[in-house]
Amino acid sequence: MRYLVPHILRDVQKKMVFLGGPRQCGKTTLARELLPESSGRYFNWDSDEDRNDILKKRWSDDDQMLVFDELHKFPRWKNWIKGIYDTSLKKHQIVVTGSARLDVYKRGGDSLFGRYRYWRLHPFSLSELPKGITPRDALKRLMTVGGFPEPFLDNDETEARRWRKERYDRILKDDVRDLEPLKDIQTLSLFVDQLRRRVSSPIVLSNLANELQVSPQTLKHWLEVLERMYLVFVVRPYTKNLPRAVLKPPKVYFFDNADVIGDEGARFENLVATHLLKRIQFKEDSTGFRYELCYVKDKEGREVDFCVVKDGEVDELVEAKLGDTKVSLPLEYYAQRLKPARASQIVNDLKKPYSKGKIVVEGAMHALLSL
Repeated sequence: MRYLVPHILRDVQKKMVFLGGPRQCGKTTLARELLPESSGRYFNWDSDEDRNDILKKRWSDDDQMLVFDELHKFPRWKNWIKGIYDTSLKKHQIVVTGSARLDVYKRGGDSLFGRYRYWRLHPFSLSELPKGITPRDALKRLMTVGGFPEPFLDNDETEARRWRKERYDRILKDDVRDLEPLKDIQTLSLFVDQLRRRVSSPIVLSNLANELQVSPQTLKHWLEVLERMYLVFVVRPYTKNLPRAVLKPPKVYFFDNADVIGDEGARFENLVATHLLKRIQFKEDSTGFRYELCYVKDKEGREVDFCVVKDGEVDELVEAKLGDTKVSLPLEYYAQRLKPARASQIVNDLKKPYSKGKIVVEGAMHALLSL
């Protein structure tokens, strides 16, 4: 059972539940787990038969739960589901899933405000493992084949590469074209490849625009599209209360850790980023607090990889290191200046954790288990 199941079952008693997340991260499997054994219907917009049943509203009044998968591909989905909810609230529980952000693709019509709860599902992580897989084995898999269920469970690097190629084709050639008026898919694919090689580094869109011979505004739009498709997520610099902060370009990380091309350090930093994002998005969806994942850098070049911001205030600082066990000087500096509730340095292979002042230095297995 995935970690969101009990929370969704609670919320769906009162409102619709929208479930977003990357393609092939397990949304359909989770949605089927939610269905009561004898009184539920699952519909997939990509199925011709299901799509026809959706448009003609073919289901039984006895169906306790209705699950609509990839419904956001229906241009008028928002008005349609609002009508179903308003007329069927006492008859059915409703779950809508999608691999694009359902809270973004609101294509006109009346607002759904107050009618749904939004949850985001992530791939497997050290804090959520299938039975029979140890944390040590899981860490190796996350660093080689990534955390998406199929390659993670198969644990075959060749098959994982083939799976990843198919997933890219589906996202860029099908999903993007379904939802965005983009024609130059080939250059968009080159843009993604460039991002894969620049994980952990600031992304200067003007430089990439020159290389790809498109405008910076085009790349900015494409980056927003890739975010909406849950292919990447953007980490921006934190500047509040930092008089020497610099307005640096954002960094881009991938939901699939195995997407990262480059050295092992960049892939490990991406792994820490995905664990942090999974945790703060769960907290945001479950508690209503607003969380952001940022990084910190000032004009003197002092930089900390990650800064967790809760309702506008720094809550946590995290530095990711592949092998350096000595406490980062910028982490020490910002821990004293920003006074977060927690400051930690996560080292990929550290046998014995230790503390220095308020900073905790711990190995990846122990640290990521708690994220």
